[in-house]
Amino acid sequence: MKELEILNVYLAENGLNRTVQRESILNEFLSTERHVTAQELAELVRGRHPNLGYVTVFRALKLFAEAGLAAATDFGDGTLRYEHCYAHTHHDHLICGVCGKTVEFCSHEIERLQEELSRKHGFQLVGHRMELFGKCPDCAGKEQARKTIVAVRRRPGRGKDRL
Repeated sequence: MKELEILNVYLAENGLNRTVQRESILNEFLSTERHVTAQELAELVRGRHPNLGYVTVFRALKLFAEAGLAAATDFGDGTLRYEHCYAHTHHDHLICGVCGKTVEFCSHEIERLQEELSRKHGFQLVGHRMELFGKCPDCAGKEQARKTIVAVRRRPGRGKDRL
């Protein structure tokens, strides 16, 4: 597995030990295909390795990010979530501010515009991150349903609104 090789090279270059725990955490992390918090990953890891603690998982995730295997992102709620980044194509995120649902997307037009803006302002673009916040269709639909119910309840001639 290429990711394990990358981790081992990073560990060796930084005078850190190769451990079975780190390898187990890496394997579990790579088997997830979603954004995970350290706590979520710790729970997944403990299903197979009950003695591995949260702090060990948190430190391992930090190492994975430093080694270029993971990317940490805060979707606006103060919680770091990690996702694979080695051998994965660049993407951006749509994030529901109500339920936290995330949608990954790629847009060649957005990439082109970012490069154009960078050139226009004399920047040499080395990377970027885009997170768009809003409401997913489910949450937007629920909000619209609540507004409709409130509007119906407030119609004249109903309940407390009568004179």
